[in-house]
Amino acid sequence: MREKTETARGTRARTHARGRLADWALAALSGVLSGAALLAIAELVALIVARDGSPVLAVGSFVIDIVPRWAKEFAIETFGANDKLFLLASIGVAVAVAAALAGVLQWVRRPLGVVLFGLAGALAVAAIVTRTGATPLAAVPTVLGTIGGAFLLTLLVRRLRVWRAAPRASAPADPAEAPGRDPRFDRRRFLVLAAVVAAGAAVVGTGSRIVSAATSSLAGIRDALKLPAPRATVPVPDGAELDVPGISPLYTPNTDFYRVDTALTVPAVDPSSWRLTVVGLVDNEVTLSFQDLLDLGLDEYSITLTCVSNEVGGELLGTAKWLGVPVRTVLAAAGPQQGADMVLSKSVDGFTASTPLGSLTDEGIDAIFAVAMNGEPLPLEHGFPVRMVVPGLYGYVSATKWVTELKVTTFDADEAYWTPRGYSAEAPIKLSSRIDTPRIDKQLAAGPTKIAGVAWAQTVGIEKVEVSIDDGEWQPAKLSTAVNADTWVQWVLDWTATPGPHYVSVRATDKAGNLQIEERAPIAPDGSTGWQRTLITVTG
Repeated sequence: MREKTETARGTRARTHARGRLADWALAALSGVLSGAALLAIAELVALIVARDGSPVLAVGSFVIDIVPRWAKEFAIETFGANDKLFLLASIGVAVAVAAALAGVLQWVRRPLGVVLFGLAGALAVAAIVTRTGATPLAAVPTVLGTIGGAFLLTLLVRRLRVWRAAPRASAPADPAEAPGRDPRFDRRRFLVLAAVVAAGAAVVGTGSRIVSAATSSLAGIRDALKLPAPRATVPVPDGAELDVPGISPLYTPNTDFYRVDTALTVPAVDPSSWRLTVVGLVDNEVTLSFQDLLDLGLDEYSITLTCVSNEVGGELLGTAKWLGVPVRTVLAAAGPQQGADMVLSKSVDGFTASTPLGSLTDEGIDAIFAVAMNGEPLPLEHGFPVRMVVPGLYGYVSATKWVTELKVTTFDADEAYWTPRGYSAEAPIKLSSRIDTPRIDKQLAAGPTKIAGVAWAQTVGIEKVEVSIDDGEWQPAKLSTAVNADTWVQWVLDWTATPGPHYVSVRATDKAGNLQIEERAPIAPDGSTGWQRTLITVTG
């Protein structure tokens, strides 16, 4: 008899434990659905009253701003152009976990779940209102979304409590429960409500985001934009592009051009309302419209851009033909004052870059306000309608997208976005070279082949490129004909590949006689260095 009693007790205990886990799981589901509803309501309200009020995008932008340098470098190195997608996915997971926790807390000890929702909403509102350019109504979507989400969380958990309490207690657990009610009815009420909330959140949230993206898109305006023909074009000499399979093209297609910036979503800037102001240590403050900029006259420029996050052998660089206006022309109208040594350029999303004043006023440096890229208006993600392009400087100190302000100042008085995050205030691009083919991830057949890639030394130019195979003698590679000192050159070396593994190294020398730095250095604080050395596997 005792054994039967103990067995029964054990069975009841296991049943009770399973029931508790099921309760918590359903409560967590209630939290996740309520969190989804919160975001859906916020997106719908943002669509109606404040396009800049999306809580997910605001929190994502806040994370980008506060993320430590090592995390930023890891994200770019690991995910490349998909770093923002990874951030959004991570935020989605974090929101789901927090919402599930809120559901469990609401089940265990109400109203803790609602309190957690309120706290999350308050943090999102803080992230929104502190963003550069936030409108007065920007907080409204999150506030209303939080209220709606908290209400649905309360309702879902209440119905869950009625359902789960009915089969296990003789007395009602909630005033809404009637004695003798079939528990299947309460289960059905909960599941129907949960399904309605899930479907509503999916339809409203997704639909609002799609409509918002469609109605705020400048793609149509950009496609219809007619830019004046350039006064001068860049002649591309014969032999500027080598016919080698696998080598980077002389000009990088816009769709393949790397993108690294702090904007979680692409800013929507209408050319008709765009303004550029020049302020600070100047004799005359200047304000230009988009048409004013075009009226100064466009010229074509061939310039390679490089990101400071580019590792040795990395792909965060590209070359394009740009149409633009010299920055020095605009600065000359403003009249920089004695003692100024830096220009702090500002984007519409609040990003800033510190550029030496001399790099923008030197007649020998083609620093420009670019309005077109490879024969078409700037792509939206590359700074439409106007961005800066400055040869010889890494993008984080020069290539401000969606630029809207220049502040003539000093390095002592001001610092840019990345400077307090561990990067140098000044960052000249370092002489470097890269192997494009053969690739390390592909096997190569034995026999005659070509080792090829690109090299760059902006504002100076490449004198020679050398290749070493299996740590042997350095062999001179054939260079393409340079377009100019600001554009990378292609190089190629003929090689008879023999079966087995081979290590291939490359180094470059610029026209000033400087040899590419051999010692490896990380990307912070002012760009990586080192000779690329890659493994090539040759089959028999």
